[in-house]
Amino acid sequence: MADPREESEPLLSRTRGGSARHTPAGVPSCHSVQVGPGAVARRDLCLDQAVVFIEDAIQYRSINHRVDARSLWLCRRYYSSTSQWTLSFTIFLILALAFIETPSSLTSTSDVRYRPAPWEPPCGLTEGVEALCLLVFAADVSVKSYLVGWAQFRKNPWLLAYLVVLLVSLVDWTVSLSLICQEPVRVRRLLRPFFLMQNSSMMKKTLKCIRWSLPEMASIGLLLAAHLCLFTMLGMLLFPGEKQDDRRDRQRLTYFRNLPEALTSLLVLLTTANNPDVMIPAYSKNRLYAIFFIAFTLIGSLFLMNLLTAIIYNQFRGYLMKSLQTSLLRRRLGIRAAYKVLSSMTAEGGAHPEGVGVKPQDFLQVLQKVQLDSDHKQAITEKLHSRSGDLLSADEFQKLFDEFDKRVIKEHPPRPEYRSQFLQSAQFLFGHHYFDYLGNLMALGNLVTICVFLVLDAHVLPKDRDDFVLGILNCVFILYYLLEMLLKVFALGLRGYLVSCSNVFDGLLTAVLLNFLHKWDRRSHLQSLTGDLGATSEVTVELLFRDVLEEPTEEELTEKLSHHPHLQLCR
Repeated sequence: MADPREESEPLLSRTRGGSARHTPAGVPSCHSVQVGPGAVARRDLCLDQAVVFIEDAIQYRSINHRVDARSLWLCRRYYSSTSQWTLSFTIFLILALAFIETPSSLTSTSDVRYRPAPWEPPCGLTEGVEALCLLVFAADVSVKSYLVGWAQFRKNPWLLAYLVVLLVSLVDWTVSLSLICQEPVRVRRLLRPFFLMQNSSMMKKTLKCIRWSLPEMASIGLLLAAHLCLFTMLGMLLFPGEKQDDRRDRQRLTYFRNLPEALTSLLVLLTTANNPDVMIPAYSKNRLYAIFFIAFTLIGSLFLMNLLTAIIYNQFRGYLMKSLQTSLLRRRLGIRAAYKVLSSMTAEGGAHPEGVGVKPQDFLQVLQKVQLDSDHKQAITEKLHSRSGDLLSADEFQKLFDEFDKRVIKEHPPRPEYRSQFLQSAQFLFGHHYFDYLGNLMALGNLVTICVFLVLDAHVLPKDRDDFVLGILNCVFILYYLLEMLLKVFALGLRGYLVSCSNVFDGLLTAVLLNFLHKWDRRSHLQSLTGDLGATSEVTVELLFRDVLEEPTEEELTEKLSHHPHLQLCR
């Protein structure tokens, strides 16, 4: 079973440790108060802990963070959509500064003959925007450091690198202002991509996978280097070029003049980029020289390069399965932690064992606070009401969250109901998917007519072309598209028509074409409106690999929870 701490995340990364000393003094823990005035505070704290643990499970985050009331509030605010969008926009903004900072090549045209002088912002403008971005990053690293604790912050290489890059950027920014933007080198520009890497778990996983693949890739790289060197020597021996003025001996003079030229030529041949230029001169002199190039291509391009591709694919596939396994364990661990917290509320005064179960009303109260879309909340609530019994066991609690692995598909709005038999037949006809095929065929015919007229008038200047016939045909096609749109609205209803993005696009395009008939550019592919209306969900990637992944055992989940650095459960 893969260790969940091996998978890096924007906030909670590898090896989250610590101890209970990180919980502020005076703050009641989830198990510290059983009766009395503090029972309400204890209940609220338990509910908040369960909410955060479930949100961690939904987002595949580690649960090894502070769990006191203030930290839970800060954690939810940090992971809110507003905070994350602000952080993403800040990263985009600091990376976009490269387009307008001096020296800049952002002009209306890239032709150096007509390109005007680029706009140069005054000193302090881009630096002021950059200062705001650095302040946001400073707040980001401060929140992360507080939530994970100082002990774990020192063990996290990504957070340490985040802090170092931020400090170097601030120092370099200060130097820029002190020199009035006249410094020859700006080091912080080289470090800006790190902010994107640090905030993207996918890029962290990609870098880690590349790091794991480097040893095997290096071995294949050595084989490729030996292959190039061997055939370079053979090529220089096969094409000696006895006479420097012999015009037939162009192979050595052009591609095997010296060792660097020969290596470059065979590298071009290996990558199959413009390789005929390397082979044809030798082949035109002697057909037997083709054996050399055939052997080089078979060994290099068809064997070694494919072997390198297979190694990269195998490494990424193995890391994908390991990542999915880690994500599954994180989800199970977060849900089990929420169950442990809620079940501790059921044991009043310690009279009952901890594992008696979770009250459905407590679970519903937690579910209402969780940042989750309404469709999944409704599916979980319906699944909860369909069961029998008073308390939720650990297995039942876990099965409720299997709805996370399903992506809810909204059903199409109901079609209009017509009483007339003729209207019902027309609705069936124009709402059938064959009507979409007819629209595709008409769009294809429109495209063919445009291509035919362009080919016929290729030798005529645009100002001298007679587009009368083409304009009439375009009018006919546009009127059909307009009729098609109206008939679909009649068959599907206005809501049913607007629920499809392709219908909205086609309608807008038809409206534009009514005003600009001479600039016809119809898309030839239309997506079908019909589908399996009875389907309400589809499986996700995690559920697709569920048969391959190994389900965490009860002992493993219990052990992970027992080593949680900030959570203390009743025993």
